[in-house]
Amino acid sequence: MNILQAILLGVVQGATEFIPISSSAHLIIIPWLFNWDDPGLAFDVALHLGTLVALLVFFAADWVRLIRAGIMSIVERKIGDDIDRRLAWWLVIGSIPGAMAGVLFESKIEELFHAPNAQHNASAMIAMGIIIALLGAALFIAERIARHTRALKHVSLRDAILIGCAQALAIFPGVSRSGATITAGLALGLEREAAARFSFLLSAPIIAGAGAKSVFNLVRDGIASSELTIFAVGFLAAMISGYLCIKFLLRFLQRNSTDIFVYYRWLLAALVIVVAVMR
Repeated sequence: MNILQAILLGVVQGATEFIPISSSAHLIIIPWLFNWDDPGLAFDVALHLGTLVALLVFFAADWVRLIRAGIMSIVERKIGDDIDRRLAWWLVIGSIPGAMAGVLFESKIEELFHAPNAQHNASAMIAMGIIIALLGAALFIAERIARHTRALKHVSLRDAILIGCAQALAIFPGVSRSGATITAGLALGLEREAAARFSFLLSAPIIAGAGAKSVFNLVRDGIASSELTIFAVGFLAAMISGYLCIKFLLRFLQRNSTDIFVYYRWLLAALVIVVAVMR
């Protein structure tokens, strides 16, 4: 991998992690289309850490407030009507389905769609294209079956569990963590901006967990000095693009629907399926 490839993939990771078009799919599709080598474990770590830092920095004030509220709820053994205490616990509970799915199924899904230094199976790529299109259809429907009037403070335990279960589906490349959770939030009647904000907050524990696992594997296997530059470039590109895309999407959804992302997903799905069939 060269510097330009690292920058491109870092920007793609940061953007597609938060825009509901699937980062995992894009990180498979782009090297597949251009016949690039697998970027390796160190680069995977860089991307996870970059997007995690973007989340932590952008929502720094929220994290401080929510962590304090969560700790106080434990000390006082009471949640009550405190919005921040409820939200802190909803994020913990909502993260459980995704964490369980990652532990149980991630390695098997990874082998199928993204085995290092192996050619991608055409059938797997077609399946991913179908998944991309289906999630686009789900997002299209979610925009139209509910009135998006509920603010973030109205998120309930039931909402957190259902959105958390939707996040678990993101283990399949093409689903998209933000795509699944925003779709679920919209279907439950949340305001578009509120659905995105809850989605981003909910993604932090899962991204942190995936990053911790990747860091552990990297420490165990070691990192070559030649990979350090690529690591730094990927980290910075993912962090900057991730921060900017969080900011963009929260503002965009205050006045616009998610239809543009639906149409993009359908076009991307068509591209993947056509290329997979023709190769």
